[in-house]
Amino acid sequence: MQLSNRLKTVADTVTTGNRVADVGCDHAYIAIYLAENDIAPGVIAMDINKGPLSKAKENIQVRGLSDKIETRLSDGLSKLNTGEAETIVIAGMGGSLMVRILKEGEKALEGVSELILQPQSEIFLLRRYLHEVGFAIQSEKMVKEDEKFYVIIKAVKTNASEIYEDDLHYLYGKLLLVSGEPVVKEYLEREKRLKLQVKEALALPSTTGSVKRLEEIEAELSEVEKALGYFTK
Repeated sequence: MQLSNRLKTVADTVTTGNRVADVGCDHAYIAIYLAENDIAPGVIAMDINKGPLSKAKENIQVRGLSDKIETRLSDGLSKLNTGEAETIVIAGMGGSLMVRILKEGEKALEGVSELILQPQSEIFLLRRYLHEVGFAIQSEKMVKEDEKFYVIIKAVKTNASEIYEDDLHYLYGKLLLVSGEPVVKEYLEREKRLKLQVKEALALPSTTGSVKRLEEIEAELSEVEKALGYFTK
């Protein structure tokens, strides 16, 4: 199965040999890839919507993988039992939604050793939450696909608490900033351009709201500049 670069990066981040629960599996592309490439001995593909889950089941049957992949209609982790998976995969959702799913699925997370997460927004909220509940961020990868940038986080359960002292590391990802990867620099440069465009638009005849937003955008530009500083050292 030919996965997009984003989904392949998510799947390839899973530790080989782990049983996986894919939350919000859509059409089960990740689950099928994991099973066909012998990365996971078993996958539970879960989705809250009946339509995508029906298509997922059909795809699984066509590939002859019904013995390796089980489908479940589930709101988040509600239908996952404790001890059924070592790895949780959640891809393509907002960061705040991921936090809600993890909070509400706290019981199911017992025995889970790693989380593979690909948030679409509010990534800083997710990074903070992971540290709050005892997960260390082991790796972060950024991929560019169709002119969009995606972050894939691998977090592992740890007894030693991890915390970032610099808020910038929660905002843009400590491991991404120290990686030196050109794609991360390209992303930050784009963020700077977009924020400068907003600043220029706000410089027009002001209102109370635009003055406040201008202050916010100035602060955001300052953070981006700090982040870009990692790529000039």
